[in-house]
Amino acid sequence: MPEPRSITGLRAHLAGGAAEEQAERAYLARGAEVLERRWRGEGGEVDLIVCEGGVVVFVEVKSGRSRDAALARITPAQMRRVQASAGLYLDREPAGALSEARIDVVLVFGTGEVEILENAFGQG
Repeated sequence: MPEPRSITGLRAHLAGGAAEEQAERAYLARGAEVLERRWRGEGGEVDLIVCEGGVVVFVEVKSGRSRDAALARITPAQMRRVQASAGLYLDREPAGALSEARIDVVLVFGTGEVEILENAFGQG
């Protein structure tokens, strides 16, 4: 991730990193194994990739002051980017596109509340 150039950018960068750490801890608590953090492929960046029960999970993390504010930060363009990146990542897996996979969104809001929306894009 490029270095932020302003105080506002720095704040957003640090908040995003903290939200990603909270998401990672939530998956670890569920017994998942972290495969990648901020994985970058030609399609763009995926915040977190974990393996949970044999399923490769691509995680997009969104934070906001409230649940609704975090949820509103998901855009169709981001959904396409994560889907494209997930496909590129799966190309590296032994089973390729036949790998069991899903895309989750993790919302981090309020005073550190974390909500995992499994299969958030309706794939799988």
